[in-house]
Amino acid sequence: MNPGTGRGTTRRTVLTGAAALGAAVTLPLTLTSGTAHAEAPDAAALRARWHTLLTGGAGLDLTDERIAAAVARTGRAATTAATGLDPSRTDGLFADLTSTTLSNHVTTSFKRLATIATAWAVPGTPQYGDTALADLLLAGVDWMLTHRYGPEHSRFDNDWDWEIGSALALNDASVLLYDVLGAERLARITTAVRHYTPDPNLWRADRQIATGANRVWISTVVAVNAVLRADGDALIRVRDALSDVEGSGANSVLAFNDRADGSAGTGEGFYSDGSFLQHYKHPYNGGYGKELLNNLSRLLNLLAGTEWTVTDPELDNVRAWVDEGFDPLLARGDVLASVCGREIARPSKQGHASAQTVIEAVVRLIPSFPGDTADRFTALVKQWIAEDTYRDFLAVTDLASLVAARRVLDSPVPARGPLVAHKQHPRMDKAAHHRPSFALGISAYSSRIYNYESIQNENLHGWHLSDGMVLLYTDDLGHYSEDYWPTVDPARLPGTTVVAGRPADAAGQRTTSAADWAGGTALPGTTLGAYGMELRAYGSSLHGLKSWFCLDDVIACVGSGITADAGPVETVVENRKLPDPHATLLVDGKAAPTDAGWSARLDGARWLHAEGIGGYIFPKPATLRALREERTATWREINLKYGTDTPVTRPYLTLWQDHGAAPAGAGYFWLQAPAASAGRTRQWAAAPPVELVSDSTAVHAVRRRADGLLAANFWTAGASQELSADGPASVLVRPEGRTVTVALSDPTQLRSSVVVDLARRGLTVAAADPGVRATATGRGIRITADTANLHGATLNLTLKRS
Repeated sequence: MNPGTGRGTTRRTVLTGAAALGAAVTLPLTLTSGTAHAEAPDAAALRARWHTLLTGGAGLDLTDERIAAAVARTGRAATTAATGLDPSRTDGLFADLTSTTLSNHVTTSFKRLATIATAWAVPGTPQYGDTALADLLLAGVDWMLTHRYGPEHSRFDNDWDWEIGSALALNDASVLLYDVLGAERLARITTAVRHYTPDPNLWRADRQIATGANRVWISTVVAVNAVLRADGDALIRVRDALSDVEGSGANSVLAFNDRADGSAGTGEGFYSDGSFLQHYKHPYNGGYGKELLNNLSRLLNLLAGTEWTVTDPELDNVRAWVDEGFDPLLARGDVLASVCGREIARPSKQGHASAQTVIEAVVRLIPSFPGDTADRFTALVKQWIAEDTYRDFLAVTDLASLVAARRVLDSPVPARGPLVAHKQHPRMDKAAHHRPSFALGISAYSSRIYNYESIQNENLHGWHLSDGMVLLYTDDLGHYSEDYWPTVDPARLPGTTVVAGRPADAAGQRTTSAADWAGGTALPGTTLGAYGMELRAYGSSLHGLKSWFCLDDVIACVGSGITADAGPVETVVENRKLPDPHATLLVDGKAAPTDAGWSARLDGARWLHAEGIGGYIFPKPATLRALREERTATWREINLKYGTDTPVTRPYLTLWQDHGAAPAGAGYFWLQAPAASAGRTRQWAAAPPVELVSDSTAVHAVRRRADGLLAANFWTAGASQELSADGPASVLVRPEGRTVTVALSDPTQLRSSVVVDLARRGLTVAAADPGVRATATGRGIRITADTANLHGATLNLTLKRS
């Protein structure tokens, strides 16, 4: 067998800049297809590499406090996992995992065995090398193979558990217990795994093509199974499956879905703007995306420096995934909830757990990056770890990641510093705004993107997650942890405009909008952005136009044309879980009551300030409703699969505008000043830093007083002061000294060109992106931008005064 040959090898060329990603370690391995328990030295080396990923490897310094704590943590986890383990039972290996209709009981049983096996394999734990425990583990594996998992058993419920979840955990346990398994048991294990997961390209009972994170998961299962069997042919298929050699690259997980050559990808996976989609049209960077990165980093580590090294040039895209698809979506240790899909409804994914997975993956990749890139990602990881003061990464991560992270932290490379940027992801209708004192995420959807996912009885109340939800991340780093998602009022998510009431569980999930307009424009190198969406609500006649103009520390929120045939309609200004239930709310400078259950109608409010949150300024006095409440719920209410029945209670402050029943053409305008002091909020209320220029159904526009910046979202052809557009567009015009910068886009992603007229004379072109042209007119200058196939991306033009 020659590992360098196989199907479609023309897609496999040697990397240049990305070569090190697949060659972190050099091991001249030449596996052969041998017996199930062949003890080839090279197979042992690969097993040892995977064993190190699971345990941290040999030579752990138990005198190191961090290492000792992690070892103790591993032992405690095993003790908990072993509770109730009883191979003499007939109904289930564990008393609480006896279902023959819920497949996650099978996966969880194998995960517990792997957790116990990890402690058995780690020196310093109470379980290390315990022969009686080894016998118990082997009996547990035998029980699962006899009663639940293998060719003689019928699968039920979720294919993921059979082909991925259970297989991954059983593979890990088998690597850890390899020396005591015996040839017969090992053959039985590998046969069982291959029964469900024989091909890295295909999955599910009907053998569908695997895409996105599922393809990487499947490939990992096949790879570790191949190592256990010393099967080099299977490793060829794993290597090629990542690039989808068999499908001529159509389902490659390494290539962007919007490829430079114009070819179409599967639609699932990463896009060049950093968006990640799974399950066809669901934004999922913080769910499936992080799992793809995590498992790919483990798989690359396994194959690095071997004859199965991944050498697809598209592997270099991994660097862009981190830069564009993860960094802008992390807020001091938390992944923006708008890109975590149904995982927000899982109690185990609270507390910055998703960000931990991202950090572990990048730490694993750093040694394989070229020098400058390695330094840059070292600085990035240092920043991520340091800025999350809510959850100490080093106190929760696994042993191998701890060892690797300590090496990164010991590097002389300084931390990157806080992210200050405005980033839009037009491929998934999301935006993120990062300032030194806060981060803000905006969640929209359109004809191109689904609203939310609720499958497997999870995320049952996600109805409004993309109806203009605005998530604010401040110094309260645990805000979206500690039971936020089960206790928040899901019918009043911040930023949304909704028909009041509670739909049925999972109502409308996996639905696209009837509207195309969602997106905006970002000015490069600044924290200036215009964002908006045309809202056409699921299940009602509610329609409205919503804009967010992110102008450094102020966000101008504009709404117009809010219309519905029936039902009370609300726009939610804020809905915040309070770390202090008695946090002060100032209304025009006067403190409101802090008692739970307080509610009020606030007539003619000009400004509000919520302690620890920030300010809200209403240049035109507005009528608001306010409510303090203690909300009690269980996780089971939003997740029947993984939820718990223990009631939890959290304090909330909610502010909203009531547009009344069946409104016709209602609107709103306020300035949000996240993290602003009460004094600053009062000053801005007296002299608003941003003025409303237009809030019609043709255009929303605002102007910043300090520099005259004009930001506009055109819903149709229209004009706003010196700016006009020939149709839907998002435009920023920023004067600065003798130059004027114009940024524009087509948020509908349907137009071949956008034409904008700027009524300012004496301007000539200093620089322009490809496809942007400018010509003088009698009133100023006409800008024509070719927007075909740009999918909402921003184009830029710099003008200078002549």
